[in-house]
Amino acid sequence: MKRMFLKAVSAAALFACTAVACAQPTVEIAVDYTYADIFKEVHEKIAKDFMAKFPQYKITFRAPTPGYEEAAQQSLRQAVTNQLADVSFQGLNRQRVFVDRGIAVDMAPFIKAEKEWSKLGYDQALLSLGQVNGRQSGIGFSLSTPIIYFNADLLRKAGIAPEQFPSTWDGVIEAAQKSKASTPGSYSMHLDWEITGNWMWQALVFANGGTMLTPDEKKVAFDGPAGKAAIQTFAKIAKDGEMRNVGLNTAVQDFASGHLAILSTSTSRLAQLTKQVGNKFTLRTARMPLGKDGRLPAGGNVAMMFTKDPAKQKAAWEYIKFATGPLGATTMVKGTGYFPANTIPANDPQLLKTFYDEHPNHLTAIKQLPVLTGWYAFPGEHGLKITDVIKDQLQTVIAKEAPPDAALADMGRAVQSLLPR
Repeated sequence: MKRMFLKAVSAAALFACTAVACAQPTVEIAVDYTYADIFKEVHEKIAKDFMAKFPQYKITFRAPTPGYEEAAQQSLRQAVTNQLADVSFQGLNRQRVFVDRGIAVDMAPFIKAEKEWSKLGYDQALLSLGQVNGRQSGIGFSLSTPIIYFNADLLRKAGIAPEQFPSTWDGVIEAAQKSKASTPGSYSMHLDWEITGNWMWQALVFANGGTMLTPDEKKVAFDGPAGKAAIQTFAKIAKDGEMRNVGLNTAVQDFASGHLAILSTSTSRLAQLTKQVGNKFTLRTARMPLGKDGRLPAGGNVAMMFTKDPAKQKAAWEYIKFATGPLGATTMVKGTGYFPANTIPANDPQLLKTFYDEHPNHLTAIKQLPVLTGWYAFPGEHGLKITDVIKDQLQTVIAKEAPPDAALADMGRAVQSLLPR
């Protein structure tokens, strides 16, 4: 009887251990991200799928910020008050500030500990977009390039075949002029010049073979020939292209309603625009014009780990792998216009291969991958202020308040004064 009693006690203890005491405690991690209008549904689905697979982890979201500058500033404030999110999705060009201040956790050791990392779809070239000063500060989540959206119906009416969309800015401006002239009451074009992080300014400078600073990062370099060509393009779009001095939201509404012929902005808006346009007209996309040795800055954001707690780091790493991996990437692509930093989905018929075959507009950004370069982050404590300075000077050109060369000279002097000495 004693032996049977002990067995019963042991069995009961085992059951209790299995059901309650030995169950893994739930580890909760806080996550923040930007652009709720683009990413809210995407992040919520990824988190739901993750928690279904890993019930021992719980994901909670902070209120999303409206842009990458706001996200960076908020996280810097939270670092002072010990309120940082455990995982943060930050703009590609904002990683540097978190590395310089010791906030970002280097994920290289986590990668090294993965026995089959090479099979998980993280291409080294794309992985390098999350590397700063030798540290793996981020893992790419959503990547983008600037592209051109156009209303094929308006252009056909103007005598321009969609298959022969121009490949130079002069040609694009001329097409916009013809479209407006052939459809009274319509608008010509809009270039998203005010997009976060001076991304479009960098795109036009890089497209002309230029750089932001000299290799040693001591002097401004965008005031050279490439920058002069870029600022002249901005001015010509505003003048000859008859671009109105309106915000992107207005331009997007006009485009989606069929009243704007050409819109140049991030591929990130493709899914959203496709849904808004519906059957009103034929939406097509085209590559950005490039000069000799031209490049384009990779846009988008990376998943960064901020938590220093070992238990939360383990959970955070699993979540980052899931969100940036094949399943998370598939959810992200279908819900946005970004492309993934993971190579597996695009080649898998069960994930994105069929999707890309059926949605050729999404391939425009993919075709620009060979000319991608980094989204530049200015050094020093005034990096965020430099972004505002450049934006203010571009505004004077778009509003036709200053000659382009004068605006570029003022921009160069102002940025130079803010660089580390």
